[in-house]
Order: sequence, then structure tokens, then C-alpha cells
Amino acid sequence: MQAEQKNPARILAIAGSDSGGGAGIQADIKTITALGGYAMTALTALTAQNTEGVQAILPVPPEFLRQQIRSVMDDLGADAIKTGMLGGAPEIECVCEEISRYRRKVADLPVVVDPVMVAKGGASLLAEEALSCLKTQLFPLATVLTPNLPEAEKLTGMRLSSVEDMRRAAQILREMSGAAVLVKGGHLSGDTLIDVLLDDGGFTEFSDTRIITRHTHGTGCTLASAVATGLAQKLPLRRAVELARLYVRQAILTAPGFGTGAGPLWHAHRWYKTT
Repeated sequence: MQAEQKNPARILAIAGSDSGGGAGIQADIKTITALGGYAMTALTALTAQNTEGVQAILPVPPEFLRQQIRSVMDDLGADAIKTGMLGGAPEIECVCEEISRYRRKVADLPVVVDPVMVAKGGASLLAEEALSCLKTQLFPLATVLTPNLPEAEKLTGMRLSSVEDMRRAAQILREMSGAAVLVKGGHLSGDTLIDVLLDDGGFTEFSDTRIITRHTHGTGCTLASAVATGLAQKLPLRRAVELARLYVRQAILTAPGFGTGAGPLWHAHRWYKTT
């Protein structure tokens, strides 16, 4: 997936941990590494979780989150940032301040925002009062947003039950943020899964036959990290999304079958390098 370059692309993932290894920072690291990038992290929270759900969350203090980001950015630098679970408004404000600070050095730094709100098992991962902060402060800094259907519904106030609804939601979110928007259609019913991308060139629909499986834990984190890696490797957005979807699909097909609930993907499947 990576384009020709001397050193691996550097991707900073800002998200919570998943002790079960399927989502969050663990999925970010696996994905970025599998796709030829160099993964760096800033933890927003620790979680006790497995395939059955989230049992406990321990937030990281915002100032320590800030220290993690600065330690990475001031020394190692980054070619892209991906955000996932952020927690509350203070954490979001901290992340926004640090992205803005680094963009004074690297104005075109890609930022992929996965607006994580609810875990696969139903646990809330974003404080209710943080929603406004997410929309007004972080979204305008994003290069691309990657909401799933429930997240897009919460962000737009719309009920999404069709691909046409997804297109309208993408338009609303693009007007709200100025970012490209990838609305993921996995929660729609039917044999075909369609994702809708809206960017400067208009709408692009990506479709595949739905895979019937319970092993989908971490698909959103994985896709967003794969897109961030592609952008860090200087791929055009549509190509980065296309290859990210292929990577996630193969990770689902090769899932190891662990756990009794929503099982994890297999991030280490054989991949290929292409532009």
C-alpha cells in the first residue's frame, strides 16, 4: 500500500486502549505497522474490555495526554494523525490545541478523525457534553471524517436508512466541518455494503458483498488508521480509502475467531504494496 519513500511514514494515533487487542490503540498500531507505516501513540484512556464489551474505563488526565502528544511531535514528528476515542471536552480541546500547534510547522498535515462515540458492545466512549466540542473544534481541523451510521445520525440529527440518506448526511457534515467525509454503511441491512465518500471531487460510492460474521470488532479503528497511513504515504484520498477498505475486508475474512462476542480482526494477513 505504501508509495516509494526513503523512510516509513509516521502516524500518530490518539485514542483509547483496548485490553482485548481488537480495537483502539492496539488496532491502530497493528494496522499502521501492517501497512508499512511507523506507529506512534497518545493514550486518551485505558479500558478493560473484551469481545463481550467494555467493563471499565480509566481516563488519562488531559495534561498527560498533552505531554504524550508533544513528546512524539517535538522529537519524532508525524506525517499524519488519526484520532479515535477522546472521552470528554477537555481531552478534545487538548488534542485540538496540539494539532493546531504542529500545523504551524506542517500546514498540510493530514488528520483523520474517527468520531468514536459508542463501543461495539454499547458502552459510551464520548461524554455527552463533549459532542459540541467535537463538532465545533476538532472537525474543522480534520482532513477526513469517518463516522459509521449511528455516529452520523447523532452528529446530524438525521435518521439514516438508505444510501441517499448517507449522501445527505455526508453533505451536512462536510458543510459543518469543511472536511472530506466517509460515511460507513455497515449498519444498513442488505447483502451489499456501501460506503459513501464526499470530497472536493464530489461523491464516490464504494461497494462490496457483505460478509456475514460476528468478527467485526475494531473495523472502524482499523479503517481510519489504514486511511491515515495511506494519506501519510502520499496517496490520494480516494485511493487511500479504496485500499483501506480492501485491507479491512481481508482482515475480517481472516479473523482468528477469538472470544464469544464481537470478535477481533486479523491485522497481520498478507498484504501487498501498491500505489
